[in-house]
Amino acid sequence: MIKEKIIHEFIDQIWNNQRKDLVEKFVANEYQIHLDTGDNWEGKKLNHIAFKERLDFSFNSFPDMNFEITSAIEEENHVAITWILTGTNLGKIGDFQPTNQKINTNGMTIYYFKDNIITGPHRSLIETK
Repeated sequence: MIKEKIIHEFIDQIWNNQRKDLVEKFVANEYQIHLDTGDNWEGKKLNHIAFKERLDFSFNSFPDMNFEITSAIEEENHVAITWILTGTNLGKIGDFQPTNQKINTNGMTIYYFKDNIITGPHRSLIETK
């Protein structure tokens, strides 16, 4: 249950409370992105500086974003979570202009670990409501 606890803290502190100062506590300096092909970060390896830039992009697009973890399953080297993301789209996402609308989106992410540090996510499945 150690890795599951780490993921809950990571989501709460880094994403929900926008604590970029804690990135080094949770994230490996070589963080590999494996998401859907439409994601601008797909296939990239991010160091701590680039990971913080990714956070800035997300926080600029959704300044009030909040993830609620609805379930978590821990295995030896990864934790799979399902989540609900809420927030208001106030910034550009790729080629899409801001909608100024609230969103409510379900998704699933598998976070991989090495030595209790997150090394990257794999495939987020998203369903927008």
